[in-house]
Amino acid sequence: MTQYVKIPKERIGVIIGPKGEMKNLIEEKTTCQIDIDSESGKIDITCEEDPLKEFRTLETLKAIGRGFSPEKALRILDDDMLMLEIIDLSEIAHTQKELQRLKGRIIGRNGRTRELAESLIGVKISVYGKTVAILGYAEQNTIIRTAIQMLIDGAPHGTVYKFLEKKHQELLQSQLDSIDLY
Repeated sequence: MTQYVKIPKERIGVIIGPKGEMKNLIEEKTTCQIDIDSESGKIDITCEEDPLKEFRTLETLKAIGRGFSPEKALRILDDDMLMLEIIDLSEIAHTQKELQRLKGRIIGRNGRTRELAESLIGVKISVYGKTVAILGYAEQNTIIRTAIQMLIDGAPHGTVYKFLEKKHQELLQSQLDSIDLY
């Protein structure tokens, strides 16, 4: 079975990599065939024996297409629990100015908001084009999605920071609780 994904043309070069190295690396790791149409941005993925590998390859390519570095995106292939989530801001922002304002709120001054969210919750966030992409585990993605929604709804950054710090403490506590002391 063949899956396909459409990637922004300016990200095709990142997927191919210097002398085709990145494309070759992804094909080697997944045993999938990747066919790239540089003109349209369409990428076909064919994995003969493993539909799950096909899906994980598709997610990896989507992650690169949404602005993640190949190194960050390749983690999807190594960790079955890692999930990519994409929030389309164009459904919320109806003008270019409003889109820029939302992206600015999510990134924060000098990238502070994004950096704080990434470090406290342990996810990677990419704000690219009209989307925000999140790379993390299910529970982490849920927390970040809530924080992003708070920012979109106009919550003060301080309120969002407090929310993230509280969730950070809860994540740490749940990790401690899961450690067997015997």
